Amino acid sequence: MISQLHGRLVTRDVDRVEVSTAGGVTYELAIPLGTFESLPPRGDAVTLFTHLVVRDDEWSLYGFSSARERTVFRRLLEATGVGPSLALGMLSRFSADRLVRAIREKDVDTLQTVPRVGRRKAQQLVLDLADKLDDLSSDGTPGTMPTAPGADHAVRALVSLGVAPADADKAVREAMAAGGAPGALAALIRDALGRTRK
Repeated sequence: MISQLHGRLVTRDVDRVEVSTAGGVTYELAIPLGTFESLPPRGDAVTLFTHLVVRDDEWSLYGFSSARERTVFRRLLEATGVGPSLALGMLSRFSADRLVRAIREKDVDTLQTVPRVGRRKAQQLVLDLADKLDDLSSDGTPGTMPTAPGADHAVRALVSLGVAPADADKAVREAMAAGGAPGALAALIRDALGRTRK
């Protein structure tokens, strides 16, 4: 099992990277958007947490910026009808913490915003995983958005306006930390939207 990969970043695309190790082997890994955003420039050293999927016709390696992100990916694979591609898509749409919260809170509407996840698939995700993610609940680390009333609505509003999900999460989090009142939804959205344009 390949659990981590350390080497020089050869190529970096939105959904894929190549990492060359000291042993002279170059690995290609599929990655979610959040991992792409945390990558160093090409040529720099990088360490990725990995998950290997072995099939009869191919071996595929997936890379993540943190062990937590990889754990969420693996947990998603336990849900009915969720393969590596869809799990990666969900982690590209939302941060690991945001995705865990949506599933635990049975937020079907939010889950449906993921491409290829319709209402039935979202409901199946909730059915399969909602009670199996307690060990992955928010630990208060940076990047975890508060679960205050209005926060989820504000994030969805920003996404509908064309803001990337990760940027929307960050902007709403910053707005709330600065004293934005979650109850005043319109004001929270305006404040957060302004922060995405700075």
